Amino acid sequence: MHNMKEGCRYGTHRVIEPKGTLPQPALKLDNNPEIFDNEVLIDVRTLNIDSASFTQIKNECAGDAEKMKSMIISIVNERGKMQNPVTGSGGMLIGTVIAIGPKFPDKKLKHGDRIATLVSLSLTPLNLTKILHLDPASDQVDVEAKAILFESGIYAKLPDDIPEKLALAALDVAGAPAQVDRLVKEGDTVCILGGGGKSGILCCYQALKNVGPYGKVIVVEYSEENAQRIADLDLATDVIVADATDVMDVYKKVTNITGPRGCDVTINNVNVPNTEMTSILITKGQGLIYFFSMATSFTKAALGAEGIGKDLNLIVGNGYAKGHADLTLNILRESAEIRQLFEKLYV
Repeated sequence: MHNMKEGCRYGTHRVIEPKGTLPQPALKLDNNPEIFDNEVLIDVRTLNIDSASFTQIKNECAGDAEKMKSMIISIVNERGKMQNPVTGSGGMLIGTVIAIGPKFPDKKLKHGDRIATLVSLSLTPLNLTKILHLDPASDQVDVEAKAILFESGIYAKLPDDIPEKLALAALDVAGAPAQVDRLVKEGDTVCILGGGGKSGILCCYQALKNVGPYGKVIVVEYSEENAQRIADLDLATDVIVADATDVMDVYKKVTNITGPRGCDVTINNVNVPNTEMTSILITKGQGLIYFFSMATSFTKAALGAEGIGKDLNLIVGNGYAKGHADLTLNILRESAEIRQLFEKLYV
């Protein structure tokens, strides 16, 4: 063990190609489970593949579980990580710590700890032996695999009071409600596109909490079932069933509620492309759009806003916000309804 190789804080020692890049944009990583002195080795139990990626894989494989399995395996074999080549996105994982390099700086982490990684699978070296279970209806995939956490990687210890699959489902999107908490103020009118999905539900809860009694939280949701769920759980002041890619339809329905200026804050959680202009049109000048969706095109958003003469703050979703893990797990502790729903859907 004494001649253990020295690693770079950001994991660049794992990059095979192109040289000189970091692990996230790299095309191929070295996924050998032998650790460097500043890495952690994780025995992986479940991958939570992010929604944009899982939806793309499912559509390409026409919902066939066996085809989906082999597509995931071929991506990992090709890249040394689970990064969807079409969407570029990853997801995250849960597993057990089985080795810690002597130079890994966080001394709180111990052998045997059950953790969720809070960095994307799109930068995590993954050595995948076998897919044990994949259900096209759930983006949680049970595997036999080993993964590497870099020195700069963040993680959360899995809590004892929340089943791990439930914690995984929530932590996968922890950045979204945490950013909503920062961006939404009392009295705001907020629109959440794709508000009935997993990240959407958590965002609704946090947005309602922040806007208080005089604000509005409007949800736009494609699926009738998801929209009904938001209404039943009382997680929004208004619920609109519409296709977020149909710009003028959503614009009319939202401005019927808000008046012609639109919303103060728009949160985009949609897992399909081409919803940038919808977000821009329904947000008032000097307002703010948070693109949590990994299907967003930065170019379409920036040029689209400029093209209709709208001065907006466009924020690219960053899945990491300080304290996001605790904030999100606390939503499950505070809201019995959301917890029950997530248990039904994800456990």
